[in-house]
Amino acid sequence: MFIVISLGGSLVNPGKPDIAYLKNIAKIIRKSKHNFGIVCGGGRIARDYAEAVRSVGGSEFDADEAAVISTKQNARLVIAALAGDAYPKVLNDFVEAKEAALKSRIVVMGGTVPGITTDTDSVLLAEALGAQRIVNLSNVDAIYSANPAKHPDARKYARITFEQLVDLAVRSDNRRAGENFIFDVLACKLIARSKIESHFVSGKKLKDVEAAIEGKKHTGTIVKN
Repeated sequence: MFIVISLGGSLVNPGKPDIAYLKNIAKIIRKSKHNFGIVCGGGRIARDYAEAVRSVGGSEFDADEAAVISTKQNARLVIAALAGDAYPKVLNDFVEAKEAALKSRIVVMGGTVPGITTDTDSVLLAEALGAQRIVNLSNVDAIYSANPAKHPDARKYARITFEQLVDLAVRSDNRRAGENFIFDVLACKLIARSKIESHFVSGKKLKDVEAAIEGKKHTGTIVKN
């Protein structure tokens, strides 16, 4: 059974690579009996590069290109942390990942093409691998009715439907490289069309990470009908 992990780049590299965190995540993944597809985001570094590209006159396409490179650097770190267990190459597309998954229990990707976030990449990988669930790990501990950092009174959801997820994403997605979404609207629509059970938890709460991977109860949000 495949589980796809959407791993926030700010967890991997919040300013410099978080070695302790990488080791902890690798330990959890190794302990599980499941097969894994992992897609790494770019995080703060990707946002900084995207904004720098814009500032010097680059297009949104150029900004996306710079952000994609950052995601691949983070993916390389994850492969290193899983040395011996993960497929040794950062995979560039979903067909390549599907083929690699026949040879290795764990495959790792960064971003793919400009205009598509790693949220969407994660769902497309889940569809390609026939994954049973998606686990989104970020600095936010659940899905909220609004950004909890800006709206302290935002409602936290323990469980929502696919349709509710899409509605929330539509409100927050403005399609700029390096922006923070709940999960971008295209990714949410893909989840809804394939009805892939999805779990949103804080990547720092390792007990929740383990529970989400196994499909058990946690303090984050579960998306399913």
